[in-house]
Amino acid sequence: MSLAGALPHAVAPELSADELGLLEFAMAWKGRLRGAMKAALPAVYEGRAAPAYVAAHGRRPQGWREVEDAMAADPLYRWWSALLRAQQEYYLHLTSEVVERQLDGLNAACAAIAANPRYGSLTLKPGMAIPDYQGEVDIHCVPGSYFLERSVDDVWAGARSDLGSFVFALGKHGGMNEDKGVSGAAFVKARFPDLQVRDILDLGCTVGMSTLPYCDAFPEARVTGLDLSGPCLRYAHARAESMGKAVHFQQGNAEATDFPDASFDLIVSHILLHETSAAALPRIFAEAHRLLRPGGVMLHVEVPVRKIEAFEQFLTNWDAQGNNEPFWAVLSEMDLVGPAVAAGFVADSVFETVVPTSFAKSGDWLGVGARKAL
Repeated sequence: MSLAGALPHAVAPELSADELGLLEFAMAWKGRLRGAMKAALPAVYEGRAAPAYVAAHGRRPQGWREVEDAMAADPLYRWWSALLRAQQEYYLHLTSEVVERQLDGLNAACAAIAANPRYGSLTLKPGMAIPDYQGEVDIHCVPGSYFLERSVDDVWAGARSDLGSFVFALGKHGGMNEDKGVSGAAFVKARFPDLQVRDILDLGCTVGMSTLPYCDAFPEARVTGLDLSGPCLRYAHARAESMGKAVHFQQGNAEATDFPDASFDLIVSHILLHETSAAALPRIFAEAHRLLRPGGVMLHVEVPVRKIEAFEQFLTNWDAQGNNEPFWAVLSEMDLVGPAVAAGFVADSVFETVVPTSFAKSGDWLGVGARKAL
């Protein structure tokens, strides 16, 4: 999908002809790296790296870490990895400049909407503590991550994320970056047809890309979006209001929220878990269990980080270092049933399965969740 047809809402960053051309080039560049060049790497592994490892160790590599050791010095892999990181930094630079150019106008437009909301609400908590696993890392290589407040009413991180997500996904997640939410909502309806949904909570909602589809899928439900980032939530609120969607955005930590017990029938997240930590994830599960009403459902739609074949797992884990995703590789090996059971869910209700994509994404999503006992 072309950028020319993306983000059709009133507060989206506008693109000049030059900016559009540069971002289209960034997408084509990534498409080449993730396509033809990546497809050549298995042959490099089997033809060069694995035989060299066998010669040095007397056996083939076992597990993705040994595959990484075998591939680390290969010139084609190193070239591919360097180019992929360069492309990440390039598109971040471009999307950052697009938003910087018009930031005053975006800030003012979002503030004006927030001053007179018609559908939802926005609740911020200035000075709220940011967990180290987020605040100490430039997640996705974004300068200042998603929390830097550049000015009063700042929406830079949100606007850049909205535009950047489309470029990053090569437009394959839909014109509004909505694939995860559309897919998650469809999965819930198919797997839990008896679930009566009155209240929905989206954890780590960022700018509401995946939140808004739940407004459409469950039109009678009250939808709440929770996130750590003030700049993202300001933009998320204006974005939703501009499209006539009633979402109640609130700043908070998914590990410990301010909501009363048994407040929600459905709690979801979308590529949140791999942005957390081994200590935080069990607390998020426990908080979800506390917040769910009896019979309620928890669903985390995740990047498919868990692979069976070691070489595929090695390539999947590139993002852990190459894209500043430190928990990614840990999550790929982590037991998720244990933390869910410890949180209070019955073991038989815990699931890890495929959530089919609804758009043109390459491969499906990973679905992790459970249902609270009646």
